[in-house]
Amino acid sequence: MSEVLRSELPVTDDAFLGDGLRMLQPKHGYRAGVDAVLLAATVAGNGELRVADLGAGAGVVGLCVARRLAAARVTLVERETELVDLARQNVMRNGLSDRAAVVSGDVTGKAELLRLSGVADESFDAVLANPPFHATGHGTGAGNALKAASHAMDGDQLDSWVRCAARLTRPGGTFTMIHKADATGDILASFGQRFGGVKVKPVYARADEPAIRVLVQGIKGSRAPLVLQAPLLLHGEGQGFMPGVNAILRDGAALAM
Repeated sequence: MSEVLRSELPVTDDAFLGDGLRMLQPKHGYRAGVDAVLLAATVAGNGELRVADLGAGAGVVGLCVARRLAAARVTLVERETELVDLARQNVMRNGLSDRAAVVSGDVTGKAELLRLSGVADESFDAVLANPPFHATGHGTGAGNALKAASHAMDGDQLDSWVRCAARLTRPGGTFTMIHKADATGDILASFGQRFGGVKVKPVYARADEPAIRVLVQGIKGSRAPLVLQAPLLLHGEGQGFMPGVNAILRDGAALAM
């Protein structure tokens, strides 16, 4: 179903976690899907958790966490004004205003600006990021400015995302990123001395094809060695999702890291 916001941004009304979450998303811009739900599923815990969703867009990752975990308190950080407005509407329409807040801020900008917006250093138990996958100037350009900003970034900005996450994560807290599989080397280099106990989980569409995504999680302050985890296989022989993946996407099951 399509709608138009007061800003005249065309949007669609999409279901996540079965029909447990209804999200307005840009009709022609970046649209969250499987990646966002997988990333949100890596957050686990029974007590109150403080979670940051960096570059939140319309808020799918953070609000999936809030819907899955009743005690989670989520902060959505987004730079683009139209998406900030959209995320705030999504918070309200899903009845999550008591546990989710939207902050207008640039992950790659000056740290002080985020602090002034109320996003304090070392204040989150879990930080999540699904950054733009493509380098600015490479490949086919997006058809509009909002889509371009969501799909591409300058080559050195991946490190800026990781640096911001390291600043916001409390000691002992986790930072988890989902990205293209071929970015694994750059991700690990950026994690560097900022995160230890790094876990890498490759994601395959099918068993006979190369990995399409990678989930990378690190612990702030840990000195544990890197672990290459068992892969996550999305599809079997048919077009449908594997039972465990379907449980994540529809029922809000956790994805162990």
